[in-house]
Parts: sequence; structure tokens; C-alpha cells
Amino acid sequence: MVELAKQKATYQDLYSIPDNMVGEIIDGELVVTPRPSVRHAHATSILGNEIGPPYHLGRGGPGGWIILFEVEIMLGEELLVPDLAGWKKERFPGLPKDNWISVSPDWVCEILSPCTARIDKVKKMPIYARHGVPHFWLIDPVTKTLEVFRLQAGNWLLLAAFADDDKVRIEPFQEVTIELNNLWLE
Repeated sequence: MVELAKQKATYQDLYSIPDNMVGEIIDGELVVTPRPSVRHAHATSILGNEIGPPYHLGRGGPGGWIILFEVEIMLGEELLVPDLAGWKKERFPGLPKDNWISVSPDWVCEILSPCTARIDKVKKMPIYARHGVPHFWLIDPVTKTLEVFRLQAGNWLLLAAFADDDKVRIEPFQEVTIELNNLWLE
């Protein structure tokens, strides 16, 4: 029996998915997941509101970052859409000519949900590591946890794990305190 090779997904394939879905190209395949739940969106929004003013805008913090929600990032042939991504201003490429940014971020945060946790941990984390993203956070709003990783010698090193109502100052945003209880929608 002869198996036909699968055709690699292209950016054009993203136009075929419904508006209420998120499309990514991972390992040559089109991966389609539902838009984030309210719990997921709440955690993303609050974290963005916590780090955006001091880092993106320089209000009450050092500034010097570009923080974006659900931006398309093209890393080689992979097109990923992290929940939050940040670039130090000197590394940010400016407005791209295409819809995606092709410079690896300095920080990525994925908010886990039941339908994306496996993809975020098993598929996307190694891609971010291969492309030299130095800081990676995983937030699970169901278990109320934050895991903080740093890239070291091409592998993820778990720096710390936090939960519930912990108050954290953690890299790369250690100049501000993030109160985790604000991320959890009750």
C-alpha cells in the first residue's frame, strides 16, 4: 500500500477556518482550536493589564517592551499565536509587511485551556525553545497556577511555580508585583 504524503499547510489555509477559531501551523499541519473561553480571556487580559503599563508604556515601571495579545509569529515554517508575547523594543522589528512577526519574542505566555494545553506544552514549547525565546510562562486558570521557565542551553528550566493568591515578582518582569488572585475569574 502506498501512502500519499500530506501537503504542508500554508498561510493561505488559515483563510478557510471559521471566524470563531484560531489557526496555527505547527509541524506543517493546520491546527485549529476554539477561541479562548471567558476564564482564559480574563487571565490573558488581566496579565496584559498588569505588565502592559509598566513595561509597554513605561508607567510605574522601566518601559522598553512591546507587549502584544494573540499576535501571529512566524518562526521558520511554524506560525504560532501565543496568548501574550513581548519583545524588548530594540529587538522589535516594527510593523511587518505581512500579518505576522518573524522575530522571536523575548517572552511568551500561554494560557492553558483543556483544548490547548497539550498543544501549548508538547508542540509549541519546543518550537519556542528552538527559536531562542528566553522566557516562557504557562498559566492555568483552572488549577490557578503559573509556571515560569527560562531557556538554558536550549532547554526549558523551570524557575518557579506559583498558585492561588501568590504575589510574584518574576523575570522578565521582576520590577512589578503580580497578584495571581486577580487572574482567576470566580
